[in-house]
Amino acid sequence: MAIIRKLKGTTPKIADDVFLAENCAIIGDVEIETGSNIWYNAVIRGDVNYIKIGKDVNIQDNVVVHCTYQKFATNIKDRVSIGHSAVIHGCTINEDVLIGMGAIIMDNVEIGSNSVIAAGSVVVPNTIVESNSVYAGTPAKKVKTTDNKLSELIKSTTVNYKKYVSWYVDEE
Repeated sequence: MAIIRKLKGTTPKIADDVFLAENCAIIGDVEIETGSNIWYNAVIRGDVNYIKIGKDVNIQDNVVVHCTYQKFATNIKDRVSIGHSAVIHGCTINEDVLIGMGAIIMDNVEIGSNSVIAAGSVVVPNTIVESNSVYAGTPAKKVKTTDNKLSELIKSTTVNYKKYVSWYVDEE
């Protein structure tokens, strides 16, 4: 069973249909909306500020979502896919975004809709990622505009993770 921990009087609010892997941890001031899924070893720690996660978000294995004390909350909007072992910290990720495996998104970053952050990239503090963009590297910079193929990849990743959830739920 997932670790869901009340902290400082605040219990995470999680929609009834959210898939939670047995060893994920959700702590404190966290809200997760319908259709989302949180995978193995993911940690969502709302201890020093709040974390809001929208609809149909997938937070894959080993992801850490945190925020900055009294400065930067974390807001993840609808249909965001966050790849394995990414770190999401005190930022805003708008709708229909794909964050690649091992990427690091730092404080006060805003990622525009329909964008991709390449695997292993580091988006440094205070960066504004334009909508419809692909950012890559360390520090991450715009490398191209999102084309139809990448937009389809963003959408299909969300759809695929909902399918994967069904495999686990059907086994229960």
